[in-house]
Formats: sequence, structure tokens, C-alpha cells
Amino acid sequence: MSFKIYTKTGDKGKTALIGGTKVSKSNLRIESYGTVDELNSYIGLVSDYLTDTPTINFLREIQDRLFTIGSSLACDPEKETKMRIPDLHAGDVTVLENSMDQMNEVLPEMKSFLLPGGHVAVSTCHIARCVCRRAERLCVGLQEQDQFIDPLVLQYMNRLSDYLFVLSRWIGHQLQVAEIPWKPRI
Repeated sequence: MSFKIYTKTGDKGKTALIGGTKVSKSNLRIESYGTVDELNSYIGLVSDYLTDTPTINFLREIQDRLFTIGSSLACDPEKETKMRIPDLHAGDVTVLENSMDQMNEVLPEMKSFLLPGGHVAVSTCHIARCVCRRAERLCVGLQEQDQFIDPLVLQYMNRLSDYLFVLSRWIGHQLQVAEIPWKPRI
């Protein structure tokens, strides 16, 4: 059975939140979950560069959590939805922290800021980190506009960007790629 992916309902610049509320495609809520979707794509790309199965599987779990976050952001907070939306849990943040702690056990001490680069997997991980920070800023913007956002989403996004930084270093370490210290021109 096939179906058409295009509906033409957004041709005039509007889309619907889960719950039916029509909003502009430039709405901050749409921008937020669109950026989370972009982040999810970059994390998929990072995993495509890796051969380490446990790390790839962990990244798939993160992608699942990002779909959960995107679903939460796509809901109209003013309306009850009949759709069952998965929840983020505090343990999801703890899992990121534990993974960072494990990776940091084998990483050399950082003595300077690092420039992204050295290997395409490392650089792509840094791009994912930057997109994650942008998604986090957009979510904070929702909060500042008094639009509901689960505080756990903000915590997870903040920790995820930290995780992606540590992961970029760990990937470089695994690939035996030298880190590129920032040497500021003075």
C-alpha cells in the first residue's frame, strides 16, 4: 500500500500542532522541533561514520529520545491530545552523564579549547553539538515566551550538547586523531 507524502495543507505557510491548532511555519515551537529534527539527522550521520556497535546503538537511543522531544514540542500545550506521546525520563539525563563519565576515563586532560576537525566523524559530531545548542536556545525561547516546555527537555538538551562534545573527543581518541588545540593569536 502506498500513500502520498505531500498533502498540500502547508502550501500557504501554516501547519498544525498535535491537537489541531494551526500556526505559522515560522512559529518558535515549529522552529524548535524542526531544529531537534535537524539534530537527529546529524546524529544519524555521526553514527554512519562509526564502526563501534555499542556507540552506534547508544546514538540510536539518543535519536529515539529526540523523537520523543520533538513530539513533546509539536503538541499544543493548551489542548489535550488523544495521541499517546512518549515521555522523557530523568534517567535519560543520567544515562548521558554516565556515558560521559566512562568516555572521560580514557581521554587526556583538556588543557585548552579545541578546534573542531581532524576527522570527518569528529567534525560532524561538533556540528551536531552546535545544532543541539541552537535547539536548546530555541527551547529556552519558548520558556521565556511563557509557552510550556517540559523542564526535563531543557535539561536533556543541555546535557546532550555536553555529551556530543565528549563524544567528539572520544571518537578522535578511538581513531587516534590528534586534537587540535586553539592557539589564539595575541
